[in-house]
Amino acid sequence: MSTEVTAKSPAPAPPGKTGAAAGGGLLQLMLDGMRRNMRQYGMLIALGLIVALFAVWTDGDLLLPRNVSNLVLQNSYILILAIGMMLVIISGHIDLSVGSLTAFIGSIAAVFMVNNDIPWPLAVVLCLAVGAVAGAAQGFFIAYLGIPSFIVTLAGMLVFRGLTEIFLEGQTLGPFPEGLQKVANGFLPEVGPQTNYHNLTLLLGFAVIAFVVIQEFRDRRRQQEFALDVPPMNLFVLKLVAIAAALLVVTMLLASYKGAPIVLLILGALVVGFGYVMRNAIIGRHIYAIGGNLPAAKLSGVKDKKVVFLIFLNMGMLAALAGLVFAARFNAASPKAGLNFELEAIAASFIGGASMSGGVGTVLGAIIGGVVLGVLNNGMNLVGIGTDWQQVIKGMVLLAAVGFDVWNKRKGGS
Repeated sequence: MSTEVTAKSPAPAPPGKTGAAAGGGLLQLMLDGMRRNMRQYGMLIALGLIVALFAVWTDGDLLLPRNVSNLVLQNSYILILAIGMMLVIISGHIDLSVGSLTAFIGSIAAVFMVNNDIPWPLAVVLCLAVGAVAGAAQGFFIAYLGIPSFIVTLAGMLVFRGLTEIFLEGQTLGPFPEGLQKVANGFLPEVGPQTNYHNLTLLLGFAVIAFVVIQEFRDRRRQQEFALDVPPMNLFVLKLVAIAAALLVVTMLLASYKGAPIVLLILGALVVGFGYVMRNAIIGRHIYAIGGNLPAAKLSGVKDKKVVFLIFLNMGMLAALAGLVFAARFNAASPKAGLNFELEAIAASFIGGASMSGGVGTVLGAIIGGVVLGVLNNGMNLVGIGTDWQQVIKGMVLLAAVGFDVWNKRKGGS
């Protein structure tokens, strides 16, 4: 004789129920949103943890206004390179020549301004043009002759380093005009009434916060119009509050010292400009398409050769700008300038969310990755960690970032 047992389904929860269940549901929604947007938020969280760690470890020295200002000045040229490198990596390529190209442009700038007394604004334009030509030459070999970018830029690294030695004749050449030095080391002028803060920096910081908040809401609305997945509103608001708070802290720190560095304005313009291009312009979509699926991009009518050519031309111009900033900051052009800059820029891109396979990454991510490296360098110097262990730690951070990308892809695929 058998007995049939029927399982009863649990009674539905009454509508409007509050308490632990509702709180748990809200928490679950936020966690799900975090998982779906882990690539976007993961490095921001990591940056916050690194800053907090070194702030405690250095007894607050990391967040002193003078040190924050120095962080911007010391990493400006790497961040400029990281923006261009991110575009190169998104397209599925690599550029090993940017460090040597920055040194080469510095040597040309020294020859123009120091040896031949060419006015520095004209010399800057000529140096940017030389950088564009150098990048275009490499882009031609890669895009139209089909030579792998690794080989072309490796050759470029050797050529530009050799040309730097030739132009400088193995010597350090300087000093540069005062106007150019102010671009790399100067600050915004004092305006308005006498206060304990730099007024122009405060106004600029508040304007940036307002711009970021408005832009985030616009992006969210645009994604919803195209039926794209967006994070939950509570997570979105939390993200906005965190970003606004971070920007406000940086603004107050800079305003309590000498104000915003001029090179920070240049960086801001590059981030806004290239961010807009990659999000909204046709060529930005084509760069993502080429890196994500080249055969499909070709079938869709994307002129992949032209786009790759323009990417390397742009990389050459940004490398020239970084070379000018670096030379002006140290007030001299040196044959040994730019060593390992290409590795720093590549590491910043991958730490900031770029993918080895291409098609993934953002300009803001490159900046975040560069800031992570900058904070690591600065924090480890403040606590007295040797350069040998610094290299080990930075290598482990890069490996962890790429490993996280691979894990995230496998998890998403499964």
